Amino acid sequence: MVIGITGQTGAGKSTVCSFAGSLGFSTVNADSVAREALLPGSECLKALAEFFGYDIIDENGCCKRDVLAQRAFSDPDSTQKLNSLTHPWIISKSREYIEDLKHKHITAILFDAPQLFESGGEILCDKVIAVTADKDVRLERIMQRDNISREKALLRINAQHDESYYTQKADFIINGGQNKEKVRENFLNIIKQLGIIMEC
Repeated sequence: MVIGITGQTGAGKSTVCSFAGSLGFSTVNADSVAREALLPGSECLKALAEFFGYDIIDENGCCKRDVLAQRAFSDPDSTQKLNSLTHPWIISKSREYIEDLKHKHITAILFDAPQLFESGGEILCDKVIAVTADKDVRLERIMQRDNISREKALLRINAQHDESYYTQKADFIINGGQNKEKVRENFLNIIKQLGIIMEC
């Protein structure tokens, strides 16, 4: 079974993923796959260069991430174009990794994808868990985690969808604002409902 996990930044998704890993889940991480999209020679990087300018690639074939980011996030249309070029590549590559795990007879797979719904990645999942938390909790966590100011943390929060976007689309919700033991208990209850037997 493939379980997708998504949610807002600072909500506690990493905590749930850590619990899942300790129970024996194999994880495909969409952020890691996204980094592969920008590796030298990647078809995705070539497509990005065609649209955003070949000077986003340096003399060694590496992506100038700061230049790409500046152009891709300069306006909503550019951001949408970035997503339209990267999301299909990320989902296709993630599908390959998931299928490889299935061929190895891995029975419990976690697809960790912050932009699961935005990218259409839920198509790879049997069920989806969304991790949510109150705004104040997320704000404090982001400030501590990334060592940034309150203003910058708020910008990140406000750039994301509100909680209802996730709760309306997911099959299960975990309140990541609770203590870790309660979060673990919620996750265990979900996998038991799904009939997944792991070493708990």
